[in-house]
Amino acid sequence: MSSRFEAGVADIPTGIPTLAGRLRGQLLPAALTPMHADGSIAVGDLERYAAALAGYGGVAVWAHTGRGPYLNAEQQTAVLRTFRAATDAPIVAGIAPAAAEATADPAPHMLRMADRAAQLGADALMVFPPPRYADAPDREIRLRALHEQIAEQAGLPLVLFLLHAEAGGYPYSLSLLRDLFSIPQVIGIKLATLDSAMSCQDVIRLIRAEFPGKLAITGEDRMFGPSLMWGADAALVGIAAAAGGLSARLLSSWYGDRREFVSISAAMDDFAYATFTAPMEGYVQRMMWAAEYEGLISSDAAHDPYGPKLPATERDQVRAALERATAFLAGTR
Repeated sequence: MSSRFEAGVADIPTGIPTLAGRLRGQLLPAALTPMHADGSIAVGDLERYAAALAGYGGVAVWAHTGRGPYLNAEQQTAVLRTFRAATDAPIVAGIAPAAAEATADPAPHMLRMADRAAQLGADALMVFPPPRYADAPDREIRLRALHEQIAEQAGLPLVLFLLHAEAGGYPYSLSLLRDLFSIPQVIGIKLATLDSAMSCQDVIRLIRAEFPGKLAITGEDRMFGPSLMWGADAALVGIAAAAGGLSARLLSSWYGDRREFVSISAAMDDFAYATFTAPMEGYVQRMMWAAEYEGLISSDAAHDPYGPKLPATERDQVRAALERATAFLAGTR
């Protein structure tokens, strides 16, 4: 399948290779959106939280972890402005269909969202797979057209998003990915397959073989260490929304001193086992609890009104896992 975006190196928009270079090897936490129980943003906590995440190589806002599909325009603006004021590092904004408009054509909302992100100072856009396209017989044609529209209109680098089914995603064929990677604005893909090692490996191998300039960005919270071993170039992960030090150490050990990598990967797996587990949509609340325990946000701002209600025992399990991770990091310094 061909795309009207078949282009040579000379046609790549200015700044896109530079951004890809800045993101390579970096950790980008998929940021939470501190919320009160009624779904309103806790502004003071958001400012404190953004400042805490400012030291990483970048940050992702409006992503699944930050409940991006549920944020209205005013909330999106507050979140991106706050993070833009807090950091000069690259900000990737998630571009998703509105959760409240599940049956509508997602393109108009996503294009407005992309424009808003560009105006507010985002450096790149991560394009969600619209659930409405999942069962369409012409799904791949629609997906190509959507990515091309966003690329043309926003004028920002794009990150593709291979998302698992429990979060509303679906597989992208390798032929579709080849077509999407041919769009000059596409700098890479976030892999968030959850538990499909085969899919994750297949895409990384495709990039290595045919698109070596593109980034394979791991979003594999439950396969974080392995995905780096398979060839991921960077990390954009919800598990770094709290306990970010563990994620940062995992990356630094892989790209630097690999003697620590195995033990740090085991510690990461332990924390992920407590936070990224069934019901999977509960991971946002679990990460909010972790952020609260770390002092990144207050208890009043640690609410996820859009996820399932979780038993108090899970809160205790998250605390115990965070304490183990903290003790591990303290013992390896």
